[in-house]
Amino acid sequence: MPMPATLEVESTLTDRYQTTVPETVRRALRLGKRDKIRYSIRPSGEVVLTRAEASEEDDPALRQFLGFLARDIERHPEHLQALGAGLVRHLQTLVGDVEVDLDAALSADDE
Repeated sequence: MPMPATLEVESTLTDRYQTTVPETVRRALRLGKRDKIRYSIRPSGEVVLTRAEASEEDDPALRQFLGFLARDIERHPEHLQALGAGLVRHLQTLVGDVEVDLDAALSADDE
């Protein structure tokens, strides 16, 4: 089978050095939202972009559940409610001596 011709696409960097991965590249790498990409820099200066494989720590069920929660919050922010003082006290009894900061921002990655 003959090798297909090289397809080249471009994207532009924003002022914050961000870019959108072009649709052609996303399809070729089978990328979805929140997927990770890997940059391999060769000695020649050429950079190869590939889809990063999920690590052992990456739990697909948890990722799917968190994605569901994020979409639900985005679509229905009116459903969000503050935790009552009684529930906070109850949660504190469940965690024992573990310090919990309910006001801390949640992070998508712990790197």
